Order: sequence, then structure tokens, then C-alpha cells
Amino acid sequence: MRSYQLQLTLLSDTTFGRGDGVAGLVDVEVQHDAVGLPYLGGRALKGLLAAECADLLFALEKAAPTRIEDWRTAASRLFGKSGSHLDGSAILRIGPARLPEDLRAALKCDVEQSLLTRADMLDLFTTLRRQTALDESGAPRKETLRTLRVILRETVFTAPLTFAENPTADDLALLAATVKALRRVGTGRNRGRGGVRAELLDAAGQDITATYLTAFSQGVQA
Repeated sequence: MRSYQLQLTLLSDTTFGRGDGVAGLVDVEVQHDAVGLPYLGGRALKGLLAAECADLLFALEKAAPTRIEDWRTAASRLFGKSGSHLDGSAILRIGPARLPEDLRAALKCDVEQSLLTRADMLDLFTTLRRQTALDESGAPRKETLRTLRVILRETVFTAPLTFAENPTADDLALLAATVKALRRVGTGRNRGRGGVRAELLDAAGQDITATYLTAFSQGVQA
């Protein structure tokens, strides 16, 4: 199987929301593992990439219709067919985006030795932010104050990308364009939070985004 990596560098404070909070402390909690380290689940990450790919296909249909069927085929191979409950025919498997492996191993060891607690882990990579809704005059609305936990900017996450069969040149070109198009992630990304720089890396950790973006550009112009 061919393996690649997706690296996400947070450009602004971000919340990988898990759908609940902690009573009396935070209304929106970040997704984190048993040790307390934040991460973004593979299913959520796949959904974000699939949405960016769909936007690209829409643009390609207008700007470069001669090869649109080739790009649709590549999209189906990468993310499966639209509406499929499971992965369908997708050959790309996307794992969770986590902190660097060596860092996670060291911190897990500290927790196991009781040098740090789960709460300490969250404090290392996150902080609390408070927000409230405003009325028409710009004044805070009553009883709308919410506290959410955010992952600090400049934190780096990496997700494994594994192909069940060798990807085609179009597969990799479209994947690179999709990765490059990913600009925001997490809760509140439509409100200016969650800015991210996404890069496609090879198995050795080398950035190959530009290489396959060039191939994508050439393919669009063909």
C-alpha cells in the first residue's frame, strides 16, 4: 500500500469540537484522547477534504469541462461516491490528525508516571475563550455567554493517508489540489476561526504539495 501524510499547521486558535462540554467549565470541549491530547478524527477530516474536492469539481466543470469526467473519476476513487453510507469504492483511507508521534509518546510516558495529568495535557495545547451573541445595537445579548476550549495556533497535526491500491497521477494531482484548498477546520470555521495550512507529505515527511499541484495545473490545461 502507498502511504502519504497530511500535515495541518494551525494559523489561528481552533476547536476540534466533540459535541459536548464540561458542566461548570466549558460549553464546547475539544476532541481529545484518553491522555488529554487534542486530535481531529479521520471521519471529520475526510468530510472536510471531500467538501473541498466537491467545490473544486464544480469550478472545474465551468473552467475546464473537457476533462471533468477524469477528475470526477479521481474524486470517486479518493473519497467514494456521493451519498454512500460507507467509504464505497474509495481507495484512500484517512486516519486521525494527531500531534507528532514522538511528542505523544513522551507525554504519554509522563502521564503514566503521574508526572502530568490529563488536565495538564489540555493546558499545554489549549486555552479557554469566551464569546457572546450581540444584538442589533452591538450590545451583548443576555444569557448568551459561552465558553469554548481552543487549540493554540501554530500547533501541528499529522494524519496518515493510505491507499488501498496504487493511486493514479490524476488521483495524486486532485488530492494535492484538495489539500491546498483546505483553509479552515473545526467548530466556528465559518466565523473566522480554525485557519490552517495544509500540506501533502510523502512517507518520509517531505512536502510534495507543489509537485503534484504542478501536475494538477497541467492536467487542467490539457
